[in-house]
Amino acid sequence: MEKPILSPAPRLPTPPGSDSSAPEFLTVDEAAVLLRVNRKTLYESIRRGEVPGAVHLGRSVRLRRSVLLSWTPGNSSPALGKKP
Repeated sequence: MEKPILSPAPRLPTPPGSDSSAPEFLTVDEAAVLLRVNRKTLYESIRRGEVPGAVHLGRSVRLRRSVLLSWTPGNSSPALGKKP
């Protein structure tokens, strides 16, 4: 009886400074794990232009790891828009 072939577990982003081989650009799924948000929420924020470091490659989106780690989400713009 043969053993089933198992695919390797997806590599998750690591905290800064703990792994020098961490990729510079992350997929949306990897970035969502790093930021601890739902991937759909992250896609919507990217669509609105609220996430810095997003690079569109055709239909794919990659996020620059260094920009995400220095970004403080939630306080980048007023909740009700700009005052007149």
